[in-house]
Amino acid sequence: MDGVLPWDWYRDPRMLEVEERRLFRPSWQYIGPLQCVSQPGDQMVGRISRAPVVVVRGGDGALRGFLNVCRHRGSLVAQADGNAPRLRCPYHAWTYGLDGTLRSAPQCGPEIEAELPALGLLPVRVATFGPFVFASAAGPAGAPGAPPLGAVLGDLAEVIAGVGLDLDGLRRRQRFGYTVAANWKIGVENYLECYHCPVAHPGFSAVMEVGPGGYQLTASPHRLSHRAPVRHGSAFAAGSVTAGSYHLLLPNVKININPGRQNLSIGPVYPDGVGGTVGFLDYYFGADADEAWIEQMMAFDTEVGIQDAALVAAAQAGVAGGWIDRGRILPQERLLAEFQRYVHAACVDEAPPGPGRDEAVWPGTDEGLWGHGRGTAPGPR
Repeated sequence: MDGVLPWDWYRDPRMLEVEERRLFRPSWQYIGPLQCVSQPGDQMVGRISRAPVVVVRGGDGALRGFLNVCRHRGSLVAQADGNAPRLRCPYHAWTYGLDGTLRSAPQCGPEIEAELPALGLLPVRVATFGPFVFASAAGPAGAPGAPPLGAVLGDLAEVIAGVGLDLDGLRRRQRFGYTVAANWKIGVENYLECYHCPVAHPGFSAVMEVGPGGYQLTASPHRLSHRAPVRHGSAFAAGSVTAGSYHLLLPNVKININPGRQNLSIGPVYPDGVGGTVGFLDYYFGADADEAWIEQMMAFDTEVGIQDAALVAAAQAGVAGGWIDRGRILPQERLLAEFQRYVHAACVDEAPPGPGRDEAVWPGTDEGLWGHGRGTAPGPR
């Protein structure tokens, strides 16, 4: 089958600006654990793509988020996670309350003092899901194109509970940052299919049922999901989590649950130029995950990550040459096709002139790509 997005969209720097506006800014992005902002004065820094943000717990107990940019000269205000009764810019000591209002601007005189109410930190939306904090720069609740986090998650809480995971029992153990030598979309597309798993991931395939009769793919408007039954007798067959459960919150937040003990990893991926990706995963574990099991699971996860990094780097090297205009998508890569459809719909109006903008290549059926609909369908990851 013909692929939809032209490879120009993976190598043209102009597409990064379009994606920033049309994909990342309006979306909900994972910032960090709720446990980091549990007490009044707690501050947690993060980002929504290129935009630095800070989430704070106010003295009134409210959770608030702001663009972490001083209204004076644009410096970062909060430099790291911490606790303080106010937010003080390290550049010129402009000081903000935990409600975002500008409280003082040294030596600025009556003119600036009169402007203080209008020079507060710019707000962003914040919301929580279990032990996780999310933020969005989409504008106020109810604004067009700004669905609440609950609408984006859909039935994810029920899906997670269905494999035996207790979200409320999880605590973050560590953050793992990484870079990948490939366009961010190539990395996401690799995540969304397991057609490559029997060839490229022998360790993963020894643990999970990756064949057409077992691996399940589910698409919804804001989430693309996999469910992988665990093979009987494998190293991860025993435990409270009964299957692998892997999810992409569009466009770029991964949520991974491996079978066995209570565990989950979550984090975003972002463009790092046209040919690179930067991301992180926060690893959470429950009380039944002892040190030996955590070590085993992290080794399993790391092996898959190293293999995937090599695969997508090789794909980027081929795509960057410009010799082929677009790839192909097979029926068993249905989630990859749904992702491309989402990117195309969001970005085509602002895309640079070229094949992706000028040619109508999407199948025009209400059933979804390749006639599979938007429900659950078995197939390789």
